Amino acid sequence: MLKRASLLLLLALLLPLGLAAPLVAQEEGEGAPAAAAQADDHGGEPRSDARRERPESRRLPPAVATEHQIAIGGETIEYQAIAGSIVLEGANGREEADIAFVAYFRKGADPQRRPITFAFNGGPGAASAYLHIGALGPRRLSFGNEGEVPSSPPVLSDNAESWLPFTDLVFVDPVGTGFSRFLTSDGEVRRRYWSVDGDISALGSFVWQFLNRYDRLASPKGLVGESYGGFRVPKLARALQTRFGIGVGTLVMISPVLDFSLIEDGAVSPLAKAARLPSFAATALERGGRTITSRAELAEAERYAGGPFLADFLRGPRDREATERFVAEVTRFTGLDEAFVRRLAGRVDMRSFVRELHRDRERVGSYYDGAVTGLDPDPFAARSDFDDPVLDGSVAPLTSASVDYLARELGYRVDGRYHLLNRQVSGRWNWGSGRRQPQALGDLADALALDGRARALVVHGFTDLVTPYFASKLALDQLPALGSDGGRVELAVLPGGHMFYTRDVSRRALTDAVRPLYEEIK
Repeated sequence: MLKRASLLLLLALLLPLGLAAPLVAQEEGEGAPAAAAQADDHGGEPRSDARRERPESRRLPPAVATEHQIAIGGETIEYQAIAGSIVLEGANGREEADIAFVAYFRKGADPQRRPITFAFNGGPGAASAYLHIGALGPRRLSFGNEGEVPSSPPVLSDNAESWLPFTDLVFVDPVGTGFSRFLTSDGEVRRRYWSVDGDISALGSFVWQFLNRYDRLASPKGLVGESYGGFRVPKLARALQTRFGIGVGTLVMISPVLDFSLIEDGAVSPLAKAARLPSFAATALERGGRTITSRAELAEAERYAGGPFLADFLRGPRDREATERFVAEVTRFTGLDEAFVRRLAGRVDMRSFVRELHRDRERVGSYYDGAVTGLDPDPFAARSDFDDPVLDGSVAPLTSASVDYLARELGYRVDGRYHLLNRQVSGRWNWGSGRRQPQALGDLADALALDGRARALVVHGFTDLVTPYFASKLALDQLPALGSDGGRVELAVLPGGHMFYTRDVSRRALTDAVRPLYEEIK
């Protein structure tokens, strides 16, 4: 019970971050939401399963197609945008969920040779707006940087770094996010969709139906996901290969979680603290006015985190010599006050770091980009509860911009609430039973082993504290060669945080890094 209680506390701390921590200490049958009080998928109060299924009028409107053009790199690209949805059915043929999407098709391209990429965000419980109007789509909103606040105008501009020049794009909102919704109040259906395995099955069904509907089964295919969406990518690629008969040549994981055991900040395991230390160091350097552009600038922090840090941590705080070394080095890399680090015996957690690093200015850092700060609402208290300057600060402009763009520019008006971040989804997510942390590294190895032509790219931001880049580095180092010199899986780290693409230089670098992968799968 103590183990389970500690994990529930961890979940409560992480849920506001938009990346849910898995409950892995469940025995069979534990942890599932009660069937008698499922919450309304539009954020309302709990409702009984005994109520009748929603009528068909709750389905999303028919798809709308519009014509557009954009100038990128001196070239004018004409494209068609389609906003619509695909209904998913259960084994009994009953409609279960209406999944919203926005697709972009380049006009005049040969659909048999033109790549198509499916994109989704994470949470679980996040809509695809972050990647859609933040990085990949033809229209872009500036958000998530210093000085951008909830009341910033949600005005879109053309995105010169859109992936449209080399791939068609389909942005997918899993059920409960964006405008996507359940078409039944059956609690068992909800539990199935809001689970690790059920989510992959639903996304696989969506991809199959979309490719079939729009005659794109012969197109080269790619997947891109951010955060938990990056966790989805290897699992979905493997499911598409083996269960749906669809091959995927390009896998792009943006700020992903590959193994949850590497980011769970427990009291005993040093792995999460070691994984975050290079990102703490990058944040401290940016706090001092230096922008990190290369891993070479953090080589010393990486060497320490991957060796002496682990050794001295495991000796424990009662080893005075180890603790002295530990405190001195952690202080040096984090830029925190030595007395504060000593009080924590060198075991600096993420929440303490983002507040203490900026406390002298009465500001707090973001978990999603430690270099981006906001005002501390209670700067003189020993502890402070604060909204994340990046994640929470972006909800209003992203939500308003997404709904306005769908309605005004794409002609797709929906009666219902738009969920950019639906915390009901993450709070009710079923991580499965057992005592092992969920991981997608094995799925990545299996997907690449089965398809010798497929390639993967993992991209992180230096100052992302939620899914630190060094955690992916530690995970990817455990992969076998997979028939190559290791070049089939690349790790890139760029300036910025979790949504590093909000920085212009990093968004350009992401596009430049991805483009060659699509040239290879044509």
